Order: sequence, then C-alpha cells, then structure tokens
Amino acid sequence: MSAAAQKAYLYLKNQILNGDVPAGEHVSEAEIAISAGVSRTPVREAIRRLSSEGLLLRRPHLGAVVPKWSQEELEDVFSLRALLESKAAERAASRISLKELDHLASLAEEMLYGVTPLTDVDQLDEGRTKFGELNGQFHAIIVAAAQSIRLSTMLEHVIHIPLSVRTILRYDKADLIRSAGHHIELVSAFRARDGAWAASVMRSHILAAWHAISRESTKPTV
Repeated sequence: MSAAAQKAYLYLKNQILNGDVPAGEHVSEAEIAISAGVSRTPVREAIRRLSSEGLLLRRPHLGAVVPKWSQEELEDVFSLRALLESKAAERAASRISLKELDHLASLAEEMLYGVTPLTDVDQLDEGRTKFGELNGQFHAIIVAAAQSIRLSTMLEHVIHIPLSVRTILRYDKADLIRSAGHHIELVSAFRARDGAWAASVMRSHILAAWHAISRESTKPTV
C-alpha cells in the first residue's frame, strides 16, 4: 500500500471507528480525498482494504457504505472475540514481560480511579472517551504479549466491528466500574502467571461488553 493510500486508509478507518461516518452512510471518495489530502486513487485503495476488513460494504453502482450490524451478527462477533481474546490472555500469562505488566497495572488503575468520581452526564461522557482510549491500550498490550501473529491478525478484524459500534460509549457508570474491575483482576492473573484464570476473566469481560450493547440496542424508544 502506497503512503497516500495508507494515509487515506488511516483517516477513513478512524472516521468509521469514531462514529464520524455512521452506519448506513455512503462514503464519498471525493470528500475523503479532500479531507485526507490525497487523490481519489489512494482513497479507492483504502476503501478496498477497509471492505476486506468488514468496516465497509462495497455495492455495485452505489459505492461504499458503512454496514449496519444486526443483533445476531453482533452477537456472533462478540462470541468470536470472547474466544480469541481469552486465548490471547491465556497465552500472554506465561509470556508477558514485567515492563508490560507494570504498564497494564498503571492503565488499569487509571481507568478505575478515573471512573469512580464521575457523577453528572458531562463528566460521564468525558470519562467514557478517556476510558475507551486507555482500554484500547490495555487490550493491545495483551494481544502483543500473546506473541501470535495469526491470533493478532484474526483479532484485528474482529475487534474493529465492536469498536465501530462504539461499545464503551454505550456503558453506564456501573458498566465502566465493572470493566475496570476486570482489568484489575486480569493484572492479578498475569502476575500469578495463571493462564486459565486470565482466560476466564477475559471471557467474562468480553461477554459483559456484549450484554451492555445488547441492553442498549433493545431499549424501547419513546
């Protein structure tokens, strides 16, 4: 992939994952080219790559659109993520370095202490955004520590889909505190070098995320 195509790819990918290009919206090659500061040719290459990753859907004569995920499709994705990330946690337990462990512990504590004092809606919105950033770093360290290129590649595709529906931004305060608690326990499991413990906590962590999304999407509209 050329430098220009990589630039367009990263720009458009971030737009999708951040929710700036919502589900169901068509992607304009011309607008992306202008915003990313590239020509339309690298934008087309970026769209092809994002389509292969499941973040865009290419339709003949209609162009690319951000797909809408059904409840059943999302449940399948989170089931896969629970399997893959629990395996990553199991592998990481015996491979993670002390430096990585200390970094995980620092991130986990920052998430927990950052969530606890949140009270009003504005604070919670800001807290979710910060929590999401720290959460991404936390999980990335675990996947890297698992030292499996195949596992990392599979997870890269699976994780993008829940990110594209902005999982963390659907959490209430109780969800955030529970998630932070899982992170603290994962650090304990890694320090104990207990793969089974780490896998069990990670599976619970991912399934709890799924139920938070499921709860939000099935709320009655007023």
